[in-house]
Amino acid sequence: MASRRGQLLDGVLLLDKPEGLSSNHALQRAKRTVDARKAGHTGTLDPFATGLLVCCFGRATKISAAMLEADKVYEATITFGEETDSGDLTGHIVAQAGDDFVAVQPDALETVLAGFRGQIEQVPPMVSALKRDGKPLYEYARQGIVLDRPPRQITIHTLDLLACDGRTAQLLVHCSKGTYVRTLAQDIGRQLGCLGHLSALRRTAVGPFSIDRAVALDALQAMDSPASALIPLHALPAGLRPTSVSTEENIL
Repeated sequence: MASRRGQLLDGVLLLDKPEGLSSNHALQRAKRTVDARKAGHTGTLDPFATGLLVCCFGRATKISAAMLEADKVYEATITFGEETDSGDLTGHIVAQAGDDFVAVQPDALETVLAGFRGQIEQVPPMVSALKRDGKPLYEYARQGIVLDRPPRQITIHTLDLLACDGRTAQLLVHCSKGTYVRTLAQDIGRQLGCLGHLSALRRTAVGPFSIDRAVALDALQAMDSPASALIPLHALPAGLRPTSVSTEENIL
């Protein structure tokens, strides 16, 4: 007897990924909840991060490549005084500020942030999925091997200071594809001279999609008709709508 594979659903789900789940785990839960046969997401969030995960079902998976090229918006929290080997709170502390470090002054932070706006070069972290000789960098990092990584050009469209209490700072980051926010946090800490790491991250936008329209996983699972949360193909932004879909077509 053939196994049940789910319905042939087409559409996009804007999921508010919770903390503690990998992007794929969250996607698979959403896929089972809406009972879809085919699904994919358009950009990974680390397990500790929360926020917008654009999940595509059926024919909507064709937009995945375009969405991987899209800009992203994040709310990021930097904790100052300690640097980790991963650049975020999941890593091991490898360096600390001196005993004379008391607090980061907002004015000093604003001055440093100015140097990271616009087109900049960023060295990808060792703890990443980028591959060298067919093997992801994080596998080398687990063996204690550090490889030279050529810098890549990225664009920080917006880098605004939302709050700063001296020991932590909250930033709004609007960036191009390929930006590592944990590396940005690390580089900001180094520029300040007190070190730092990314201690929280929330993605609030991916291309034309915003967290404002996202649904939490537990709320999705509590719905009587979870598939109704999908954006149908005809309702997608014009630049993402498959050419074979008319504005009148009702996919769901």
